[in-house]
Amino acid sequence: MNRKHVLSMAVLTLLLAGPAVAQEGAAQQMTPEMQAMMEAYQKAGTPGAEHQHLASMAGTYDLTVRSWHAPGAEPATDTGTATRRMILGGRVMVEEVNSQMMGQPFTGHGMHGFDNITGKYWATWNDSMSTGLMVSEGTCEADRACTYTGTYHDAVSKQPQTARMTSRWTDENTEVFEMYAPGMDGKETRMMEITYKKRGR
Repeated sequence: MNRKHVLSMAVLTLLLAGPAVAQEGAAQQMTPEMQAMMEAYQKAGTPGAEHQHLASMAGTYDLTVRSWHAPGAEPATDTGTATRRMILGGRVMVEEVNSQMMGQPFTGHGMHGFDNITGKYWATWNDSMSTGLMVSEGTCEADRACTYTGTYHDAVSKQPQTARMTSRWTDENTEVFEMYAPGMDGKETRMMEITYKKRGR
């Protein structure tokens, strides 16, 4: 076990032990390096403005889902609902979706967060039409317009596939999400558009 790992474990132990232990002499036993590490861990784990941005999206939404299954075809339209709530002390937003897809019941589960270390937003997604997981990373502007790039494994090729997703708020209650991915010709095409209408406003 190397020195860096030992120091990391020591810092984590102090953090888990709570402030009372630190105040009763643990601080005097820490080297400047350990003190700096503890401060870095605390900074990395403290929710900030970006997490407040996510919290502002908590609530219940009515959905209009449009999906394109072939180039040039008219989109299929479905409806559904989504609930969003914060967990882990305001660090992560969980999203639960219930809808229809190609005439079948559809449920989905997403998690959304902001990583203080990388300075980027992240998201995960899995649903009742797959046993896999999409992992995405992106950025958001001050007006809450976001762009993400996500990776998942394609069911046909079994190879990693990349999708681009955007979201924007057209008014205080309405978010429009769009997903683009390679079509059968390999060129990027719009696959899905979801309009979220927040209830209770």
